[in-house]
Formats: sequence, C-alpha cells, structure tokens
Amino acid sequence: MTTVDLDATAALATSHLTVVKRDGRLLRFDGARIRAALRKAFDAVALDEVRTSDPEATITRLGATIDAEIVARHHGSVKIYEIRSVVEQVLLEAGEFSVARAYIDHRVDRDFARARATDVNHAVSRLVEKDHAVVHENANKDANVFNTQRDLTAGMVGKAIGLRMLPAHVANAHQKGDLHFHDLDYHPYSPMTNCCLIDFEGMLSTGFRIGNAQVEPPRSIQTATAQISQIIANVSSSQYGGCTVDRIDELLAPYAALNLAKHRDDAEAWVESEERREQFAREHTRKDIVDAMQSLEYEINTLFTSNGQTPFTSVGFGLGTGWLEREIQRAILEIRIAGLGAEGRTAIFPKLLFTLRRGVNFEPGDPNYDIKSLAVECATQRMYPDVLNYDKVVEITGSFKAPMGCRSFLQGWADQDGRDTVAGRMNLGVVTLNLPRIALESEGDLARFWRILDERLDTAKDALAYRIARCKEAVPENAPILYVHGAFGRRLEPGDEVDLLFRDGRATVSLGYIGLYEVAAAFFGGAWEHDADAKALTLEVLGTLQERVRAWTAETGYHFSVYATPSESLTDRFCRLDAERFGEVADITDKGYYTNSFHYDVRKSPTPFEKLDFEAEYAPLTSGGFIHYCEYPVLRSNPRALEAVWDHAYERVGYLGTNTPIDRCYDCGFAGDFDPTATGFACPECGNQDPRTCDVVKRTCGYLGNPQQRPMVQGRHREIASRVKHLPEA
Repeated sequence: MTTVDLDATAALATSHLTVVKRDGRLLRFDGARIRAALRKAFDAVALDEVRTSDPEATITRLGATIDAEIVARHHGSVKIYEIRSVVEQVLLEAGEFSVARAYIDHRVDRDFARARATDVNHAVSRLVEKDHAVVHENANKDANVFNTQRDLTAGMVGKAIGLRMLPAHVANAHQKGDLHFHDLDYHPYSPMTNCCLIDFEGMLSTGFRIGNAQVEPPRSIQTATAQISQIIANVSSSQYGGCTVDRIDELLAPYAALNLAKHRDDAEAWVESEERREQFAREHTRKDIVDAMQSLEYEINTLFTSNGQTPFTSVGFGLGTGWLEREIQRAILEIRIAGLGAEGRTAIFPKLLFTLRRGVNFEPGDPNYDIKSLAVECATQRMYPDVLNYDKVVEITGSFKAPMGCRSFLQGWADQDGRDTVAGRMNLGVVTLNLPRIALESEGDLARFWRILDERLDTAKDALAYRIARCKEAVPENAPILYVHGAFGRRLEPGDEVDLLFRDGRATVSLGYIGLYEVAAAFFGGAWEHDADAKALTLEVLGTLQERVRAWTAETGYHFSVYATPSESLTDRFCRLDAERFGEVADITDKGYYTNSFHYDVRKSPTPFEKLDFEAEYAPLTSGGFIHYCEYPVLRSNPRALEAVWDHAYERVGYLGTNTPIDRCYDCGFAGDFDPTATGFACPECGNQDPRTCDVVKRTCGYLGNPQQRPMVQGRHREIASRVKHLPEA
C-alpha cells in the first residue's frame, strides 16, 4: 500500500473519533497531530541512532499503525493520555527506542513547563535571577527602580495565579502558544480593565474626587491641565492599558477663554486703547496656553503610576478652528519640537495624534493649514504626531474618535438618548491568535487551515468571555476614579453593577492576531505581496475573524472587535515557540520574529505609496484596532515628502505613524540614526553610548521608547514598517 493509501485509510478509520483533551474539551481526532509529534521526536534523535534511512515513510507507517490501534481499542471517544499510551507502545514494539524516549521526554518537559508556569515560587525566582525576558518585557518600564521591581514581583505572582484562574483549555492554549492572553500580570488576578477614553469634559465641568480631595471645576487653563495630569495618573494606576485625552484643543478652549476674559478685565483697568487692550489680553492668554501645555508635557513625562511606569498617554487634537483652539494646537507642536530640558530631548509621552480633515487643515486655503505644516515639521524631528484621517476613521469605526492609548478603537455607539458617545468608554482586554502556527500545522492543506482556525477561534471566544466575566466581578469601590468619580462617564453608586458600563456595546473586548504575512508565506512563499490569490487569502482570514466576532457580539450583547495586536515581545515569543516545534521554516520562523498585524514584510522596500495602497484593504476588517507605518530616512530637510505621504494616505488609511531616525548625540552633535550594538545603540560619528549624553528614540510598537535606557527584547521594535526606497523631493 502506498503512503497516500495509508494516510487515506487512517483518516477514514478515525474520522468518527472524538478526542477528550486534558482540559475537558472535545475535538475531532486528527492523525496529522500524531505524525507531527512523531516527526519532532525523530528530529530530536541523532541521525546515527535512527533505524531507518527514510524517516518520513516510517512516520507514515507508524502513524497508520497507531490509528489502527486506537480504532481497535476505542469507540466514539478517546482520552489524550490513551492516545499517548498507544504512541509509546507502537514506537517500542517497532524498536524505535530512542524516538520513543524523545517523545516521552518532550511530553514530560511540557508537563513540567505547565506546572512551573503556575508555580509562584518559580515565577518569583525568575525575577530574582534577572531573567532577561521578565526584567525587560516592557520597553517603557525601567527595571532598575524600586517601584518597577515591586510591580514586576507582583506581576510574576499575578501571572502564576492568573493561569490557575483561567479556564483550563485557555491556560493550556496560552502556555503552548496557540494564543496569548494579554496582561496576565494584572488580569484575571484583578478584575481590571484595559484602555479607555477618559471623560475629561464631564470630570472637569462638574468636578471629581481623588483620594481625600474633592476637586472643583478649574477656572483657568493652567488648573485644567494640572487636573488632567492628576486624572491620568490615577486612571493609569487603576487599569493596565493606555488612556487618551481626545480633542484636547476643543476640551481646553473654554478654560483658556476664562484666562482671556480675566486678561481683558485687567486690560480695562490699565490699557486705554481698545486695540491695545485686546492685544494685551491675547498675548497674556497665549503665554498662559504655552505654559499650561508645557506643564502638561513635563508632568506626564515625570509621572510614575503604581505599576512603575510613565502613564501610556495619547493626546488627540487638530479639529478646532477658533483662535483659542489654534493656539493650543500650536503650543502642543512647538513645545514638542523644542524638546525636554536644556538639551531638548524627545518626549516619549504623550503620544500626539493630529487629525487631518478636508476643509479644516488638509490643503492650502483651509483655516488650519498652517497648523498642519507645523505638524509635519514636528513629525520630521520628533516622529510624533501620528495622523488620524477624519473621514476614514468615521468610515472604518462608525464615528470619529482617537484611539484608546496606542491603537484600540471604539466603535460608533449611541447612548439611550441617541447621542453618539465616545468619552467614558473602555476596552476589557485582548486575546491574540498565533496565525502562523495554524498555517504551519496545516502543512499546505487549506481545508485543514480553516478547520484549525475554527477550533482556535472557539478557544479565543472562551478566553474573551472569561475576560468579560472577570471584569464584571469588580465593584465600584475597587477603582473609584473610574466607576464613581467620572472617568468612565456614568457615575455609579455603591452596590451598582459595573456591567452597566460594559454591556450593550458600550465597551469592547478584542480578538487580536499576529503574523498575517507569514500565513500567506506558508501557502504561497515569502514573495507573495503581488500574488492576487495570496492577498485574497489574507483578506479572507481577517474576514473570517470579523464574521466570528460579529456573531459573538450578536449572541452576547458585548462588543467583540478584531484588533491588530501591537505585539511587542509576542513577535518573539510565538516565533520562538514555533521554531522549537517546527524548526527553521523559510520566511516564517527563520527570521526570529513574526510580522505584526497586517503589515508589509519589513525586509522588503516598497515606496510609502505602494505600502499604503497594499495595506489599505485590511484596516476595515480589523476596526477594533489598527495603525499603518512608513519608515523613512532622515526627513528634517524634506518635510514636503512627508506631507505628500500624509496626503496620499488620507483617502486610504485611517491612522498613520511616522518612523524616521531622530537619535541625537550631545557630545558631537550628530542627529540621525544610531548604530545598533550588542547592548544598545552607539553614535556613528563618535561612538557615544552614554544615555546621559545621547538621546536614542525608537518606535516600540504603538509608542516611542528609549532602548538606550531600557533595553528591549530582541525584535521588540520590529513592528516598524518597511524601509522606503523613494521619496518625493521637496
């Protein structure tokens, strides 16, 4: 009988069997999984110990024998440990002793790893021993400071306990790398929420409480920005994700108007000319605005939350056209261009989000076009602002809003009075699928790919449902700033269910994914970008995810969304686990990282226009979170090139980030791209690596980071988009 006949016979014989997994799940028997395990065991054995010159044929023969033995022993269902017993018996009877030993050792190692993951003592020992993957897991946490060390210790304990709390099959899938349950150091150990759009307007206009202080509404823009920074610090200590000040120019304009009115009153007493009085009032108000926005920038960058890091904060602006709004926008950009301190270092936070809109600031003649020009200049020197394209964001998400923190977008939602509501809404967490693993397990069989994807989506749904259920267990007293004092909009009373703020689509919970490029590479090869069939496959994958989350939303009443994960260390973790399992696979595991979300392969060099055209179809299928990047050479002398890309992107993508070298050496004056070293980065002119006299800033997924000061895990900054070959000239 041929190899094909053996496989077909085995598949027919076992097609009626159901496998009972250790966590209680029921799955259809798939003999290909046994053959994959056998292949791994054969690969683990030295060649001189293998008893056959044709291991693949032996694997097929042994697999058929195993299938036949299972069918003979079991009817209807078979437990996973019973399958393993048959595999071991068949290997021993066939005389494949070394292979049997490798198979058993691998299983035992996995059992030990599973047990260690939930062992609090083992978790803490990894931190004490300064395990690099633990200490430097987050690029914006400085593991040298005490409060970060305390948070890392609590996080390791939280992860160990959290894995015990998760449904068994979800914990198993996370540990194996089938999916990733994000932020295990905080959730589910605590029923915390993820990221949010804080209701600053409601809090500032009606007052709020922090600790023992009842804070009254501000009477100046300086007080308003001081209150904003305090709110950010407290909110960030009560959740684990980022937060956003949406449309800050329009938010703060009424408080700047109070300054203007005061200065007009002062001018009435001291200045005779009406024209001079208005000039006096405006000049003093302009200074107040600059001082207030500069204070906000410094306060955010000097804050440390209870989790040992600067709050992950974003600030959206750009749509206000009044004089006060324009002055606030101008101050934000000019302060960012000037930099922090005497040296003018690049501020890491807040992330700046400048909104482009036709008729407002898009082209010459628009009332705020001069602000757009300033925003372009700022991006060439400081990478921020990223840009939000108003019309496209509305098209993709249903209404306009800035993302919550990095890239998580709320969908359009109306309150009980029919008003579109953005502020005071939140995300309940993310679970990310390892798409490349599904492609590798499929071994070129698309039907099998869809079957495995379907199974993984069932597990992901259970994981996300658990996130919702755990968040609902919080009580208002757990996080007063969120639930009682207005950050989440509606103010709850003691005894109210926090679920009032989550259900009926008010909150989102996100199905993330990673490695769409690698999925297509598995079926079409690494150079698939211009292959229509390959592109269609990737769109079908995201379309399938979107269909499933819509069904979950209709079924549960909670808004599930598809989210292009900012994978950070996950780009390495998934790839490392899959390399251990499948070996080095060209254009997939051999790179040492997986490609974030739907991005173009970072090793290729399209023009920014080609890249944006290629990626434009994806974001509407991943509306719960998305961002596009283009990586450029130094842009300081060519701002019009960047503006040309922004203009091209307007009709194509909703959210675009700039990645350009902005490193600076204060010893020799070099400005550009530092050279990577084994321990960080060095000035290419003088070799300076001292973080005290150089400023190295890189994209670390959605935010900027200082890798010179906080070393990143290898591959952390690989979400950067493809390098650009051609730019339009100024």
